[in-house]
Amino acid sequence: MHRLAPALALLLPAAALAQSGESDRAIAAEPPADDRWTLGVAVAARDSAYAGEGVRVRPFPYVGYEGERVYWRGVTLGVHLLRTERFVLDAVVSGRFDGFDRDDLGRPELAANGVDADRLASRHDAVDAGIAARWSWGDQELHLRALADVTDTSGGYELSADYGYRFRFGRSAIVPGIGVRWLSEDLADYYYGVRPEETFAGTAYRPDAALVPHVGVAFSRPLVGAWRLQGLLQYEWLPDELADSPLLEPDSSGSGRIMIGVTRTF
Repeated sequence: MHRLAPALALLLPAAALAQSGESDRAIAAEPPADDRWTLGVAVAARDSAYAGEGVRVRPFPYVGYEGERVYWRGVTLGVHLLRTERFVLDAVVSGRFDGFDRDDLGRPELAANGVDADRLASRHDAVDAGIAARWSWGDQELHLRALADVTDTSGGYELSADYGYRFRFGRSAIVPGIGVRWLSEDLADYYYGVRPEETFAGTAYRPDAALVPHVGVAFSRPLVGAWRLQGLLQYEWLPDELADSPLLEPDSSGSGRIMIGVTRTF
């Protein structure tokens, strides 16, 4: 599943970096430096809540650039509109990788939920655009984002807030954080809703807008030269509006993921 890609953008490079991924949903362990390129690879595993999908393990490449005005962080392109010592306001375009291929889901599990796998439509990835703001004071950071689908895939939008505190242990940094995402009704319906023609009984499931909280911890440690080891653990809780979806496992209450990667800065 491509939903791991946004979370990878949070992990790499050493920056506060989105939809779904999946996009900027966590505070990473080190601040970015200007005029730097970062290349890396990572492995991500997610315990998916979607019916029959199970645990997905996937490797990812990473390319990033931090400029004085423009940056490229994995699946996110951004331009600094306002930048001071403590506050940054950006215009961003970001990939949303919350889509799924119906073949990745389990046919028996879907059938038990009343969903016909043969008539189920895959949900597509999308591109979001919007505004991101970041406040920094000491080792603390607060991120706010407002993103809307510009591809008319879901026609929805997302508001998010994340807070993290950076602890340093020698050369290593650890950042525990908390956050929340608010999914609009259209966004929640596209990725978690079911159409009448997709069910055996001809009934639909249409979730309302949903608030999705999460907690996580990121870490970063220098290796040799410009190489760096980074990782992320994260868990999000699904509200009833999403957890009750026939597309999910019956007892789903959340989803966890773990990632680890190595990067080199040039």
